[in-house]
Amino acid sequence: MTKAGLIDLVAEKVALKKKDIVPVINAVFGAITESLAHGEKCTFVDFGVFEVRHRAAREGRNPQNPKVIVKIPAKKVPIFRPGKGLKEKVQSTAQKKGAGKKRK
Repeated sequence: MTKAGLIDLVAEKVALKKKDIVPVINAVFGAITESLAHGEKCTFVDFGVFEVRHRAAREGRNPQNPKVIVKIPAKKVPIFRPGKGLKEKVQSTAQKKGAGKKRK
């Protein structure tokens, strides 16, 4: 799903015009982004948690020349951990569609 698809879906569900939904969606994404930028955690019950984690510096290899070792600096990265409700919904939908079947 894209941002435009989300706007279409929300506008349809709440019976409002797309132009009325766009600022709401932008405000939600903006609020999450600002919270993460300030190091805060965003928790949405039954959906999941957005948070920022510190990734330590490490050494890597240049894929074009594996003999060359490259230093990768430490950085902060946003992560998402799905909540129980989201996991259950995805699992039940996958089982209904047969996506969970084992292959022989």
